[in-house]
Amino acid sequence: MPLYHALGNFPQKRHTVFRKPNGELYAEELVSTHGFSSTYSNVYHCYPPTLVKEINEPFSVEPKIARAKHLKHTSLKGFRVKPTDDYIESRVPILVNNDLHISLAAPKKSMTDYFYKNSMADEVIFIHEGSGILKTGYGQIPFEYGDYLVIPRGIIYQLHFKDENNRLFITESFSPIETPRRYRNHFGQLMEHAPFCERDIKRPQDLETHDKHGDFKIMIKKEGLIYPYVYGTHPFDFVGWDGYHYPWAFSIHNFEPITGRIHQPPPVHQTFEGAGFVICSFVPRLFDYHPNAIPAPYNHSNVDSDEILYYVDGDFMSRKSVEKGQITLHPAGIPHGPHPGTVEKSIGAKETHELAVMIDPFRPLMLTEQALALEDPDYYKSWMY
Repeated sequence: MPLYHALGNFPQKRHTVFRKPNGELYAEELVSTHGFSSTYSNVYHCYPPTLVKEINEPFSVEPKIARAKHLKHTSLKGFRVKPTDDYIESRVPILVNNDLHISLAAPKKSMTDYFYKNSMADEVIFIHEGSGILKTGYGQIPFEYGDYLVIPRGIIYQLHFKDENNRLFITESFSPIETPRRYRNHFGQLMEHAPFCERDIKRPQDLETHDKHGDFKIMIKKEGLIYPYVYGTHPFDFVGWDGYHYPWAFSIHNFEPITGRIHQPPPVHQTFEGAGFVICSFVPRLFDYHPNAIPAPYNHSNVDSDEILYYVDGDFMSRKSVEKGQITLHPAGIPHGPHPGTVEKSIGAKETHELAVMIDPFRPLMLTEQALALEDPDYYKSWMY
């Protein structure tokens, strides 16, 4: 969501003298994307961001593929993931391809002993349960149930939780996360027909400058490995910054649904996009208002994409026995649709209070070993009368 934003102090011109009160220079850093051809920010540090004291042995967090090729409707019970104290250990990859990785996490403790940086992927962290503060050098963003935290690659962060009851649905994108192109004009502004606008975006505030020396551990993820770096100065030593590259948040509760006289196709729910996939938000809304409308979704043949639905809350008129945190994967190549009896039952219904996140990737997803431990093996039979 490229919007210009600025916090703190910085010189009038880029790449010019900017001194501390004691006469020393602040350290300028250009944080750029796609080389020098896309969004960037200019950051001013108390100290150079290169003061590495130690690099410890990396360890693997690479997903272990259990089912690379498959053609079976699959359901995973996401809340079976057990809460874990540590944030990195809590991240459980379940569905992956070369465009994105999807993980579940139930961290109990805030990140206080280390900082985290994903150097290969933008992250979209959906807050299913829990609240707290996303802390970065760019400032702070409070978060709560229903928030999407969008953290571009390369940003060092900590998650500080209010308590131990936290459930996260995480998408790692190996391309930039953007808002849907059809909702933006050629200046990049969200247009009138978009289901949300710039006023809904939460940007960093409350910049805190940590002018500190010491041993600061940063866990850096790259190509399936975590590299434990130890820096000599605090990574949140920003005195000011400006630009378009920074973390932001958007609440699913601020998504304004697009409705019509007859059933609207899933693209009206689109919220984000990356190269090779889209993320959609299903929110409470009025049903179709044609006198003969069938609110339940029609049977659909997935020809070009898998479909993943992460159930958050509410009742789903097209599914039976849906649980919070349940994930359904309907792979490309076979049709799926409403469960028996739900089509007739939906006729005449006026509204739905469902809440869900959908991801449509355009390349097949593979299931990890951890995913198989969450699987309902008989889900594919659930359409039988």
